[in-house]
Amino acid sequence: MDNAKLIKMLEKPTGRIDVILDTDTYNEIDDQFALAYMVKSDEKLNVKAIYAAPFTNDKSTGPKDGMEKSYDEIMNILTLLEREDLKANVFRGSETYLPSEKEAVVSDAAKDLADRAMNYTSENPLYVVAIGAITNIASAIIMNPEITDRIVIVWLGGNATHWPDNHEFNLYQDVAAARVVFGCGAALVQLPCMGVVSAFSTTGPELEYHLKGKNRLCDYLVEYTCLEAVKYNSHPTWSRAIWDVTAVAWLLDGDFEEDCLIHSPIPEYDDRWSFDNNRHFIRYVYHINRDSLFDDLFSKLAR
Repeated sequence: MDNAKLIKMLEKPTGRIDVILDTDTYNEIDDQFALAYMVKSDEKLNVKAIYAAPFTNDKSTGPKDGMEKSYDEIMNILTLLEREDLKANVFRGSETYLPSEKEAVVSDAAKDLADRAMNYTSENPLYVVAIGAITNIASAIIMNPEITDRIVIVWLGGNATHWPDNHEFNLYQDVAAARVVFGCGAALVQLPCMGVVSAFSTTGPELEYHLKGKNRLCDYLVEYTCLEAVKYNSHPTWSRAIWDVTAVAWLLDGDFEEDCLIHSPIPEYDDRWSFDNNRHFIRYVYHINRDSLFDDLFSKLAR
């Protein structure tokens, strides 16, 4: 893709757009917020499919288990949202991480993206929001490289380029997949975790004030967030990052984030970035306008 076309694709979208969400939903509470926010933003976002992403931590025995639990949690959130119509377009993703940068992990999610994206163009792209290990997206690109000119990927992953290391959960689980996505030349918007979107956090009193008692979904989100926060934080004055929301917000109309164009950095296997100013551009989010974004999030979830 030529540079001018790529930069054009990296502009904020106007009008209502088609989107896909790729999410490790069972991993943390922020995915549930992001999924609900996307579905509740239907004046702007037309959700075409939702993919379950793999993850491995103390909540799963491995990538397959994490993916299956995420699939079930996607269904749970859609039930709470009363959006049974979307369940037919939820797809199971990868059961393993990429074995190499040349080998795809074939899954229903990867096959759907490799096929679905062919219905779009660089002038009318499909927007792919990814908030977990990016295995499914990289696999689709390996399976069908033609889609790189037809999609815009919005990924929350990696740390800020100024951060001391790049040891970030969504990235280090599948560095090969990240290298595919950052190197393939597709239009990519990166939201770095530590150093940027880590500032997008909330507290128990704030959640209870704005969301508690509003509906079944909100009560679930408040209860789950508070339980998770107490589990992982020994301070009574805890705050909890729900940073995955910021990836959805980049697509929306509002003064929510600030970004710039940078040359695509290279995720290395030793938890660092390397840089080459001859590489193509990506869009890099460097600041979140926390209060305006929370105002939009809370009002949509509570309605």
